[in-house]
Amino acid sequence: MSEWVFFMHPPRDDFMVTMTSAERAAFDAHAGWLRGLLADGALIVAGPCLGTVNTGIAIFEAPDEESARQIVAGEPVTSGGHMRGDLRPYRLGILRGRD
Repeated sequence: MSEWVFFMHPPRDDFMVTMTSAERAAFDAHAGWLRGLLADGALIVAGPCLGTVNTGIAIFEAPDEESARQIVAGEPVTSGGHMRGDLRPYRLGILRGRD
């Protein structure tokens, strides 16, 4: 298993407070997608950056890049065209309670 970070880049500033009804519906489905990853044991952490630019971040485990790409292909906000996604390999360096 390796770790992957998935960034979700908003199309405009203050996205979280200016979402359309279609964007809100996609985010409702996004929450279910995250809960599914958590239930499967793949999700490590997820959440939005606060402030003017609301980039979302999800760190999860997958066996390889193809599997990671398949996982993020099912994410409803980016696959629906509401935000731009960016997948990158990630290596956990220091962790509170572990190091």
